[in-house]
Amino acid sequence: MTPATNPFTALRPRLFGIAYRMLGVRADAEDVLQDAWLRWSRTDASALQSAEAWLVTVVTRLSIDRLRAAQAERAAYVGWWLPEPLVEGLPDERTPESAAELAGELSVAFLYVLERLGPEERAAFLLRQVFDYDYAEIAAQLGKTEAACRQLVHRASERVQQARTRFAVPHGVHRQLLQRFMLAAKSGDRGAIEALLSEDAQLIGDGGGKVPSFAKPLVGPFRIANLYWALYRRMGAQVLYRMALINGEPGLVRYVEGRLESAQAFVTDGERIVAIYAVRNPDKLAGIPPTLGG
Repeated sequence: MTPATNPFTALRPRLFGIAYRMLGVRADAEDVLQDAWLRWSRTDASALQSAEAWLVTVVTRLSIDRLRAAQAERAAYVGWWLPEPLVEGLPDERTPESAAELAGELSVAFLYVLERLGPEERAAFLLRQVFDYDYAEIAAQLGKTEAACRQLVHRASERVQQARTRFAVPHGVHRQLLQRFMLAAKSGDRGAIEALLSEDAQLIGDGGGKVPSFAKPLVGPFRIANLYWALYRRMGAQVLYRMALINGEPGLVRYVEGRLESAQAFVTDGERIVAIYAVRNPDKLAGIPPTLGG
């Protein structure tokens, strides 16, 4: 079986997409795929009715088990837990492989809301709402009845809708708004920053106990704008921003004194920014060039 005809290779982007959306950490998702590959390599593929069904089932169940263990660790996490950001260049720099991995809902805001779900709820919700499997398939993948899976998806959908503010904003509009925000932030224009934020805007930071962060969300345009202005006032030209795609959406990476300081994902209603998710935990920034030259 060549790599081109190997079902695991062909399905890898989808399998990674499931594992990452379940776990929110690239290394954990890769570990799940490695474990699934080892099981696949010991399986007689010719005896399977559907290689995709088999692989999705294995990856989903491995992800559920790993998430159960991870949730105990996250309960003791210092401050707010945000997913590890998947950062890449602007849209014209994307590869077909990365585009496939990022297809479907993947935003930091979306994954942050999914943290409210239990492992099986999260799996059922993702398989149905993001990957479009029918309930018979989900029942087989989770080892449950269709009725139980419908209940899991229904309950998860209600919890997600209650916690999530969703806007259909074209990437071009999102990117233009973010460019204006970036210009205001790097020039220290506090008034311009404030004008780009909604009245109930909030900033959630994840330092993981490794770097300083806020114990509570920072709420309101004045407080958020003041944060960016204060950093500019203290560091001036030593603070640099770069546009990037963060989990498939326009975002910013920030360098202070030439070294990576944060990856920032933004939610916008098309006119103003309503939420900022700033990942500062160094462990979650390992996939981004650590210096401007690197």
